[in-house]
Amino acid sequence: MAIITIIGCGMMGSAISWPAIHNGHTIRYVGTPLDRAIIDHARETGEHLTLKRPFPKGDLHFYQFEEVTEAMAGADLLLCGVSSFGLDWFLDTVIPMIPDGAKVLSITKGMIALEDGSMISYPEVMEERAAALGKKNIDFNAVGGPCTSYELADLDPTEVTFCGRNPETLRWLKSLFNQEYYHVSLSTDVRGVECAVALKNAYALGISLAIGMSYKREGREFEHYNSQAALFGQSVREMTLLLDLCGGKPQQLPLGAGDLYVTVYGGRTRKIGTLLGTGMRFEEAMEVLKGVTLESIVISTRTAQAVRRLIDRGVVRAESFPLLLHIDELVNGGKTVNVPWAAFTREDF
Repeated sequence: MAIITIIGCGMMGSAISWPAIHNGHTIRYVGTPLDRAIIDHARETGEHLTLKRPFPKGDLHFYQFEEVTEAMAGADLLLCGVSSFGLDWFLDTVIPMIPDGAKVLSITKGMIALEDGSMISYPEVMEERAAALGKKNIDFNAVGGPCTSYELADLDPTEVTFCGRNPETLRWLKSLFNQEYYHVSLSTDVRGVECAVALKNAYALGISLAIGMSYKREGREFEHYNSQAALFGQSVREMTLLLDLCGGKPQQLPLGAGDLYVTVYGGRTRKIGTLLGTGMRFEEAMEVLKGVTLESIVISTRTAQAVRRLIDRGVVRAESFPLLLHIDELVNGGKTVNVPWAAFTREDF
């Protein structure tokens, strides 16, 4: 049996341990400085504070971050469980502690926009940071695919993809986590997998605009689906172009589309998109959702920055990304919702 140390015990950072626990592995949970209450609550009750579900029975251990050295000692796998907001902290604080030759699996979804408008995945960013520290043999891997934390904790079946450079490592990781409710595919297309699943955060916000627009039009919480479907279709169209720009393989698009679906219908991004769809400005909506972690804001901002740089360089046309640019106007431009429906239409002849 393996020893798995998880650093970052938010909802998904913890929920991903469920299949590993059911496979009999030892789990060491290490809270970030923001997770102190989660660790204290778990020690006292055996329950996850924000998931509001009990941890499965197993060989489980809980550590505050000042105990991280003890928690990492002898671990077979280190799991990065932080959100996009914690990436810089993980790069600066945790990677210097990771021994060269270690295996790492990250649930952190996202892309970094470079100055020229190109985008690289978080595992690549982690590799660069480790290499700068003289650690060239840390084996970084990541998880992508349609999966929400609370439904994973409820054992609702899903299929995800583990990506990394080394097929042998990927097969070993699959052996740790594969379960009858958690089905793991494997890919060495790191950029493609990570790009596909990161983009869904931005576009789930865009699709959720239609929910808020429907609420406002009907004067009650009633959803229409034509508008959501149209926004979904435009999202997939733009995601296809972005996946190609990232250098990812087109077969990764279903990962992004599946993750997009589950995020619209069951994720936190739905909340911010719905509020913006009612006509709220971004600052008002964020005040309503104070305390809710919204990775969609990070991803949509970074992706729009990259696309605007590519537009400036003449690599792409603004007309190809009307939904993404409108999302950026809502989040960063002080605008209120005005979906550019006509810009979605085309003549395919």
